[in-house]
Amino acid sequence: MASPLVERLRLLRQQLPPAVQLLAVSKGQPAAQIRELYGEGQRSFGENRLQEAQAKQAELQDLPDLDWHFIGRIQANKVRPLLACFSTFHGVDGAALAERISRIALEGGHGPRLYAQVKLLPDPTKTGFDPQELRRLWPQLRTLPALNWLGVMVMPPFGLEAQLLTALFEQACQLGTELGLPGRSMGMSGDWPLAVASGSTLVRIGGGLFGQAQNPDKIPATCD
Repeated sequence: MASPLVERLRLLRQQLPPAVQLLAVSKGQPAAQIRELYGEGQRSFGENRLQEAQAKQAELQDLPDLDWHFIGRIQANKVRPLLACFSTFHGVDGAALAERISRIALEGGHGPRLYAQVKLLPDPTKTGFDPQELRRLWPQLRTLPALNWLGVMVMPPFGLEAQLLTALFEQACQLGTELGLPGRSMGMSGDWPLAVASGSTLVRIGGGLFGQAQNPDKIPATCD
């Protein structure tokens, strides 16, 4: 008999369209659970603390094709060690940070995949590009060396009703289309069906997969 964790993974896969990537948000979860999901074919995992991720990666180094995503706020002084641990970053929230990632990635021979985090509604707990600012800076950002821009990423303010959530997700998709970016990192445990219906290509599921109860996908603004 499959474990509850595996059952939740299988149910999510049944519900998600084939074209939508599942990012298992494993922050706060033991390496053993990542290994269990790996056995079911899950490869992409999201972490938001560098030291926690490093410990898990050391424990799971026998699993060579794990795909590690960083989903926390990126501190400029941690870019170098983060690039050594993660292939994809979901929280690139400003031009200065993108330029720093580009410079350090070029020095180290990395080719990180990036999502531009956009802030579409006022929210003191979130950072991100203003949409107009991103449009203005995009010709410069898209040419930064060593960077592979995948798409846009949004984290809605807490407590939005479904109609406002849908409007926000659709606005993010429209912005991504304007910029020529196909990826949309949108949707967490409580709102991913709305995000997928609006055009998300990647959902970040923590509590809905690992079974946590309270605020499972609220990401602290730190990376250790």
